[in-house]
Amino acid sequence: MRGRKLVGINVKRLRVERDISQERLAFDSGVDRSYLGGVERGEENPTIDILDRLAATLSVHVSELVKAMPANAKPPSGLKPGRKSSR
Repeated sequence: MRGRKLVGINVKRLRVERDISQERLAFDSGVDRSYLGGVERGEENPTIDILDRLAATLSVHVSELVKAMPANAKPPSGLKPGRKSSR
């Protein structure tokens, strides 16, 4: 699996596990929301500084963003539709 795609899957997985909207993660980490969407789709090539900010916002070590998925793992689904709390 390509590194960019792996990072995107892990960012989305961690974001959804924490019930954080893409907009909230982008705002809290100082990243443009459309750029974050590109990261999650594996289209953008984030710098280590961006990965550090995302990891800090998600409260994980940056190594969690490049962690290999088990072969039988499904890609993460999105959050449930509807308005999210403004935590």
